Amino acid sequence: MKVLIDTNILISAVLFPRSKPAKALLFASEHCDMVLCDRNIFELRDVLERKAPNALPDAEVLLAELSYELIPAAYHVEKLIRDAKDQPILNAAIVADVDIILTGDKDFLSLEMEHPRCMTAAQFLEEEEFLF
Repeated sequence: MKVLIDTNILISAVLFPRSKPAKALLFASEHCDMVLCDRNIFELRDVLERKAPNALPDAEVLLAELSYELIPAAYHVEKLIRDAKDQPILNAAIVADVDIILTGDKDFLSLEMEHPRCMTAAQFLEEEEFLF
């Protein structure tokens, strides 16, 4: 199962290492084919630099220790999601044939797509026993 980790999950995992997003990230890294989009990594560094610069070293350690496939953002004209900044990430997930987008972003969560499915960390952790 391929799982793309969205920026907000990465940020939560770095800032709150005992949170559900952190637990979901660790579960995905151990039991799934984890995928990160280059745009998510850029956003992670950008947000932390502006809002929590002391957490940047922790983010870099996390990125260095995780095993994941790095995919490029994919730019297409078709709009499938409300927030234009999320479209290249959604496109990348579709192109990479990701099964699940793990996110807390309401724009992703409001999508009614069967593939990839968009799930919160809590939903992912609740369903892990059925998914794996």
